[in-house]
Amino acid sequence: MKRYIVQNIKLPVEASKDVVFAYAKRRLLSFFGSHDIIRTEIFKRSVDARRKGDIKFVWSVCVDVESKREYSAEKLAKEGIVLSEKKTLDIVYGNEKMGGRPVIIGFGPCGMFCALILAQNGYRPIVVERGEDIEKRTADVDSFMKRGELLPNSNIQFGAGGAGTFSDGKLVTRINDEKCSVIIDLMHKFGAPDDILYKAKPHVGTDYLKKVVSGIEKEIISLGGEIYYNTKFCGFTDVGGRIKTIKTTAGEIGCGVLVSAIGHSARDTFDVLSSCGVSMIPKAFSVGVRIEHLQEDIDAILYGEMAGNPLLPRGEYSLSHKCKNGRGVYTFCMCPGGTVVAAASEDGGVVTNGMSDHERSGKNANSAIAVSVLPEDYGCDIRGAIAFQRNIERRAFELGGRDYYAPAQTVGSFIGRSNAKGFGKVEPTYMGGKVVYSDFDGIFPEFVTESLKEGLYDFDRKLPGFASDDAVLTAPETRTSSPLRLPRGGDFLADGYENFYPCGEGAGYAGGITSAGVDGINCALKIMARYGREK
Repeated sequence: MKRYIVQNIKLPVEASKDVVFAYAKRRLLSFFGSHDIIRTEIFKRSVDARRKGDIKFVWSVCVDVESKREYSAEKLAKEGIVLSEKKTLDIVYGNEKMGGRPVIIGFGPCGMFCALILAQNGYRPIVVERGEDIEKRTADVDSFMKRGELLPNSNIQFGAGGAGTFSDGKLVTRINDEKCSVIIDLMHKFGAPDDILYKAKPHVGTDYLKKVVSGIEKEIISLGGEIYYNTKFCGFTDVGGRIKTIKTTAGEIGCGVLVSAIGHSARDTFDVLSSCGVSMIPKAFSVGVRIEHLQEDIDAILYGEMAGNPLLPRGEYSLSHKCKNGRGVYTFCMCPGGTVVAAASEDGGVVTNGMSDHERSGKNANSAIAVSVLPEDYGCDIRGAIAFQRNIERRAFELGGRDYYAPAQTVGSFIGRSNAKGFGKVEPTYMGGKVVYSDFDGIFPEFVTESLKEGLYDFDRKLPGFASDDAVLTAPETRTSSPLRLPRGGDFLADGYENFYPCGEGAGYAGGITSAGVDGINCALKIMARYGREK
């Protein structure tokens, strides 16, 4: 039996799955008999909203066929049909002795999937996570939102699942790696909703992400792995570039290999690694604000008269612009029907991010608008990069009243088109409305402010109404990506080390749940290809 994918079936949004399947079968009947078609299922679905008066769903359908007939790929492609091959991990086991168990620092997407693949193949990993498990972490985040009680090691940045746990859970990525489908399949296996298997822009949502993380945690432990929560990495001892033990707040742990899967916000861990002699280089990153609109207004901009149709997904966008000064400004991490959340991880700093549950049922839409920051903007120095982010966060903290209220301003006021000193129809969602109406000039360098303004005007030309006076800006968004990279070779080994593997967002090799997870899987594959399983 072979599986074929019938692509580009464009139908009205009201068309049922039976109608979609009928169209797919009709194409296949040019090659096979009706008795050859065994099973059909949805493979992908996207929205074509280029013509607002005639919005369509575009479907791809998987069809299992039992037939001895053979056709060339070229002939099938003319009818929009391709042969599907199920992607599996190509695992090779080495024979080098590891000399201890693999130890992973961090249980975000990268560390989580690295640990899962190692555990499923008998390597019994040990995970060291500075934050708390899902239940305790959720309680700590709720406490911060309600009472402003920040715990530096248990918050929206740190804890089980990493920063991705409290997000929209988007699985869309720009990387071209077949293991992206492995991430989606594993997410589904451990509790993510069925629709991530076929939506063109799949997202899990915070409510399901918590279940997924808990499911993966249980799997790792059931296979002999261990996860130490509330345990902070403090350094390592090495002999000639081979790491023997790591130091933690719970004591020393022996290790055969060390995987650094820390997130982009683990600034103190960067300092620890640097003090151990690990090479780091500064890189570009971005800073900016969160913008909020009424979700119904975004839907109207994108869908026209069909806005409000319950069959259509909540509208989402992705915009970019190259400014006159040569910098990029772009929207990032768009959360339809979501909220702006407090993502601080250090005392005395305000940070924003976006979050939504799977149903995306909130009143507002939000996304980051971010401006590129180049190494020369902060002296091409690692500490300068972190200081650049931290200074913005601390200025926002001061402007917000020193109790984690965030500075906020309407778009009309920000670009100088309105004299409003309060909010209109769009109400800020950050911490339930804990914002202080402020002027952003005291938060960002001038090049960031001017680039944001230029970007807003351009985005409004592309999506008329985007820069409406009532849209709300909340500052700042500073944790879009890591400000540094830990150099590594094709074998994933850090420069100068025999058994140290930096990976994921914190090492500068990923940006988002899927790419971080793929980097973790690739790291696990490198380790397994080199080392045999310990008995």
